[in-house]
Amino acid sequence: MNTPPSATIDAATDKVPAAPERRRRAPPLSLAAWKQFVSVAKPYWLGDQKKTAWSLLLLLIVLMLVETKLAVMLNNQAGEMTSALAGKNGDRFWTAVRACLLTLAFAVPVYAFYYYMRDLFANQWRRWLTGRFLDGYLKGRKYYALGADSEIDNPDQRISEDINTFTGRSIHFLLIFLGSIMQLVAFSAVLWSISHLLVGVLAVYAITGTVVALYVFGNPLIHLNFWQLRREADFRFSLMRVRENAESIAFYRGEAQERAHIDSRFETVIQNFARLIRKQRSLNLFQRTFSQLTLVLPGMILAERVLSGELEVGRAVQAAGAFTAVLAAVGVIVENFESLSRFVAGIDRLQALSKLVLPEGAIKDDGQQAGIQTKPGKHLALESVTLHPPRSDRVLIKELSLSLKPGDALLITGDSGCGKSSLLRAIAGLWQTGSGTIHRPPLEALFFLPQKPYLQAGTLRSQLIYPSAECSLSDEQLLDILEQVHLPCLAERVGGLDAVNDWEKLLSVGEQQRLAFGRVLVQKPGIVILDEATSALDSANEASLYERLRASGATLISIAHRAAVLRHHTHVLHLTGEGGWEVHEASSYQFDGPIDPSRGKMTDTQPVAA
Repeated sequence: MNTPPSATIDAATDKVPAAPERRRRAPPLSLAAWKQFVSVAKPYWLGDQKKTAWSLLLLLIVLMLVETKLAVMLNNQAGEMTSALAGKNGDRFWTAVRACLLTLAFAVPVYAFYYYMRDLFANQWRRWLTGRFLDGYLKGRKYYALGADSEIDNPDQRISEDINTFTGRSIHFLLIFLGSIMQLVAFSAVLWSISHLLVGVLAVYAITGTVVALYVFGNPLIHLNFWQLRREADFRFSLMRVRENAESIAFYRGEAQERAHIDSRFETVIQNFARLIRKQRSLNLFQRTFSQLTLVLPGMILAERVLSGELEVGRAVQAAGAFTAVLAAVGVIVENFESLSRFVAGIDRLQALSKLVLPEGAIKDDGQQAGIQTKPGKHLALESVTLHPPRSDRVLIKELSLSLKPGDALLITGDSGCGKSSLLRAIAGLWQTGSGTIHRPPLEALFFLPQKPYLQAGTLRSQLIYPSAECSLSDEQLLDILEQVHLPCLAERVGGLDAVNDWEKLLSVGEQQRLAFGRVLVQKPGIVILDEATSALDSANEASLYERLRASGATLISIAHRAAVLRHHTHVLHLTGEGGWEVHEASSYQFDGPIDPSRGKMTDTQPVAA
């Protein structure tokens, strides 16, 4: 197969065009964002991990309570030391110092242990949530279907980065808000005992700052962060494409074209970030003013009482510390708005992916939905199958009916773009747009050999037994299979079956294709589908490998353009274009047409074999 399967194809080339990007707006910091958060987070807190989740959260809350109590004690002792110094009372001062040091002896380890448990909790949640998304992403080949969804960009980045941000930031903000409530209660009591007026000023000041932050800086920052995440991912993907296709680009000398494409992606990153930092500059000015005024306000309000001798200097220091702590608690949204806006933007991306890959959100594909039906059968049979590309009305194949007995070999031919590879996708269950029924054994009985074999990162053994993770065959049997596919010295050359290499670069395309044939001999499937699988092989190797497959008794379905492969097949399906097709006996067929149209040609509805 020359191009990776996808949802839409170009009418002339059978290749996949780039899907247009659908512009979506980031969610505002509102009830909708909260619902999105709950839909992603709820399964962890109410599912099979709920005991662990709630136990860890309870432990963190206890640690926060202890830390808050110790912070109040330290603030009180700081006031005591200041009052003792102002009154020149040495005994009182050193008593306060000893109490402060004793409090610190407990506060420091509690602080360290609290942050350790917070990060441990986030790490465990990330492991669970990533596993859940990976299960959904890989199950039912949804990773393939997502390639057809232009609304979902970079699902890999959403799983690797957005989940990490989601779990870490969720724990962070949850504990910040809980800690703020504790801090608010604890220090408000201290502040109330010193000055009622200070509490009133604080309430008005904090509410005003929060409202301004939400309504002036809120939605613009969330929107800009949303697009920054997306455009950074697109830029990274364009760089990855260069790495993956380095050899082709080098042969074409396409560096200038690639640089222009990368520059265009990078320019969108820079432009969006420029808008983001301008908005962030305004927020920073507001945040700095909001926080720095707290250095002046308590002193201004309490100055008259301190100067008149009504209030000790130490009590004023306590009040200033309590004022700062309470303001930090009630102004938590203002101080964390930048990271909160990035967090909300990431939630939207993650929730959009969850709708498509997780069980409660994904559309179930049970084979009975509208379109081509797939039903179990002992052998492969197509019954009145009409096929067209997803999201397209163009008919590739119309009313195709045929049946293959075990051991048959079908060669599919036709002009480029007539639907040969598309038919293989339909047989494999990747495409279902159309009508009719495909009867076939379970997918485990089918094995696909593309023109460019997929080689994963791993050992030579793992390449040979792919897609299985384990194999009962001995090393001697695996080495014998390598010899059967004409790679007798490969294991010795690379350092043995357990050698790890970059196989796509180490092996030629011809060696990769022979290695793929070795996989067939390891797996022993009932049906083998070959899409130009011998295009890089010489005629002798091609003939030998086809003979081994025919000798195995497997049913073969091939796409090929070489006349030499015809003798290895029993029937030919010729796709004539515009939905038309013809089935011929291989013995009476030539690549430029049948030898005798009156002999061996079958009608459009006649099966290959009953």
